[in-house]
Amino acid sequence: MSFLRLYGGVLALGCVLAGCGGNPSYSDLNTQDVTLPGGQIIHVEAMIRPIDQARGLMFRTSLAPDRGMLFIHKTPGLYSTWMYQHRMPLDIIWLDRSHTIVEMVEGAPPCQTVASQCPHFGGTKASQYILELAGGMARKYDLHLGQRLDF
Repeated sequence: MSFLRLYGGVLALGCVLAGCGGNPSYSDLNTQDVTLPGGQIIHVEAMIRPIDQARGLMFRTSLAPDRGMLFIHKTPGLYSTWMYQHRMPLDIIWLDRSHTIVEMVEGAPPCQTVASQCPHFGGTKASQYILELAGGMARKYDLHLGQRLDF
């Protein structure tokens, strides 16, 4: 009897840990869809909190073609970004409050040196949102200044 109780307890604990631990699935993240001008849908992680925005895509080694990250700022401003501790090139797209592309950098290279030596990108046009895609996706999806994204 004590063996069964012990086995049942271990099994229950395993079930709890399996549900709570490990890597979160995509559905566990704060996500939303962005529809591109060509009708393609990009599933993005929405970064709202400053701590999440600071981390962004750091340390990730890949990003699927239909995935991205959307940085959401409370107010329009001049928001530059950098590639410190990134592991892959990114296409970075700045959008104004009406979701219109106002600035783009394609293939921003990773920077794994001293933080002070990493270049900053963008931030020359007022924007409220920044969309990051895997390098080459802006060209693949034929994105251009002046286009509007839906989200």
